Amino acid sequence: MSEENIIELVNADIVQRDHVVLTDISLEIKTGEFVYLIGKVGSGKSSLFKTLNAELPLDKGEGKVAGYNLAELKTRDIPFLRRKLGIVFQDFRLLSDRNVYDNLAFVLKATDWKDEKEIDDRVITVLDMVALLGKAKSMPHQLSGGEQQRISIARALLNNPEIILADEPTGNLDPDTSIELMQIFKNLNEQGKTIVVATHDYPLIRKFPARIITVDDQKIYETVIKRKEDQG
Repeated sequence: MSEENIIELVNADIVQRDHVVLTDISLEIKTGEFVYLIGKVGSGKSSLFKTLNAELPLDKGEGKVAGYNLAELKTRDIPFLRRKLGIVFQDFRLLSDRNVYDNLAFVLKATDWKDEKEIDDRVITVLDMVALLGKAKSMPHQLSGGEQQRISIARALLNNPEIILADEPTGNLDPDTSIELMQIFKNLNEQGKTIVVATHDYPLIRKFPARIITVDDQKIYETVIKRKEDQG
């Protein structure tokens, strides 16, 4: 397996509840790449993410994520792998009973941050990265959908992960807000983070072109989608 690949699967089966979702797939994503994952609902994109995050075990084949061997991963190592991954969901998953600041501080404390000043500094840093420093004391229900998704990106960045996995991050957002969100992902990619975005949003892919992998019929394929200006 190549050292320059931060994500690599070789002849892997992705299995969920005894159902083979993807079979004999191989995937290479280099450190610092931006990759789209496209495919119909139920094609296996989320299951693939869950395997990379060690939520689903890799039963067959080889796999490596951020230096961790998925096939030989010990339970005690899973939290350390997950700190190298930031995950952004379509439905935000913010805690509704606490404000933005406390949502973020809660995650840091849950991942063994102890020093209150370091926690405070990190929360402020990630809020600044998504341009929502002024919303620290707001409750989630007081935020727009786009703002809630920005907070979920901030949450994904808390432990300074090497990889961001974003599962339909713009699925509940309007086109203008989606463009703003994608620009954040592009900026993070330019700072060296590996970004993998599962999406159905083809106009967004054309606006922000990158490598595309299609998930279909239990397999994965490299795909080319032309930009608008390339179409006659």
